[in-house]
Amino acid sequence: MLSLLDIVGQDAVLSRLQRNINAKRLHHGFLFAGMRGIGRRTTAQALAKLLLCESPQVAPNAGRAGYLAADELLHLPCDVCESCRLMDAGTHGDYHYVYKELAQYHDDAAVRQRKMQALSIDVVKQFLLDPADNAPSRGVGKVFVVREAELMSIDAQNAFLKTLEEPPPGVTLILLTQKPENLLPTTRSRCSAFRFAPLAEEFVIGQLVAEEIEEHEATFWARYTGGSVGLGLEMARAGMYEIKRTLLDDLASLGAGRGGMGEAWAKITDTLAEAEVSRAKREQGANLSKAVASRRAASQMLMLLASACLDAVTLSIGLDRPLVHADQRNAISAVA
Repeated sequence: MLSLLDIVGQDAVLSRLQRNINAKRLHHGFLFAGMRGIGRRTTAQALAKLLLCESPQVAPNAGRAGYLAADELLHLPCDVCESCRLMDAGTHGDYHYVYKELAQYHDDAAVRQRKMQALSIDVVKQFLLDPADNAPSRGVGKVFVVREAELMSIDAQNAFLKTLEEPPPGVTLILLTQKPENLLPTTRSRCSAFRFAPLAEEFVIGQLVAEEIEEHEATFWARYTGGSVGLGLEMARAGMYEIKRTLLDDLASLGAGRGGMGEAWAKITDTLAEAEVSRAKREQGANLSKAVASRRAASQMLMLLASACLDAVTLSIGLDRPLVHADQRNAISAVA
């Protein structure tokens, strides 16, 4: 039974949302900005559940939410109406989750066959603009959540602007983005922006350990991701921890005169890209471009190497900063 009370580590966002609801100043367009895996999508779902609830509850906070004073009003879904039950089951007809991979379900076969690189105008029109004009199935309203909004093409954003500026009655639009600067200024200006903060290291470690990840690995992912449960869990499950250990051992051995690692690293990158293409096909039935997957895999490799080099600089000049790769301190010392 998801609600805003279940969101952890985003007190500034949650308090502002509740106070805007209290003041009847809740915007119809939101921009939830921040890194992956820190609660943006979960918050959007919880807000959608509240907005679509047929009997929303309002009562003094009385200590239930630590980010609000005891006498401030707290708004929560009832959790018992049909709308709440449908949201909990993931089958609410007025909640729309929009993402580029929906191209595979497009009415046009040509769109279905395209490789996924951007959130195209075809997807935005069929899965957002057209349904936004239809009456809600339960009469309360409609909520559209757009994942990776920064990937919307220029044409898609321009087509989206009118709906974003003057949506049909009861329609709420929530854009999720890691890079708000990549959106058009006209898109950003029509949204109420909320910046989501990285999660505390101890919290991330605890969440990953709860998913049966060893504590030393969980500590690494908490530091490497900068406070993202979702990204840490995703990379751990993809087997990236053993890859990073191999990379660091290879990097450390360069000082001993070992070479020829470029080809081995390139093979690892290619394997990661192929795995991502397969995963997209298996989990989403989507045709992910190999070129896009290769760029992502290369980026992962470079980021791991860069974090190791930063750790080496930390040791070399005595910075007061915890090592990201504390589990391979000897290798970092060799690189330093």
